[in-house]
Amino acid sequence: MNRDELRHRLKVLLIEGLKLEDKRPEDIADAEPIFVEGLGLDSIDALELVVLVEEHFHISIPDEEVGKLAFASINALADFVLANQGAAPTPQL
Repeated sequence: MNRDELRHRLKVLLIEGLKLEDKRPEDIADAEPIFVEGLGLDSIDALELVVLVEEHFHISIPDEEVGKLAFASINALADFVLANQGAAPTPQL
């Protein structure tokens, strides 16, 4: 999976997992913040998104500081997944 495909999958995961029914993948900018001023997501959404990303991509987000960096934007999340996924199986969405 290339970086563009991963970013699209992350957007779909975000929309479906957090039930953002009024959003489409193309509505989410790759470089904009995911939380608060970006999509308006809150801390509960953040916890749900951590679980979704860990389950789908078989990676671990070990603490809040790593999570803040990883979830800064779709670009940051894609970079984090690519850097940490290793030889894990292809994600299922």
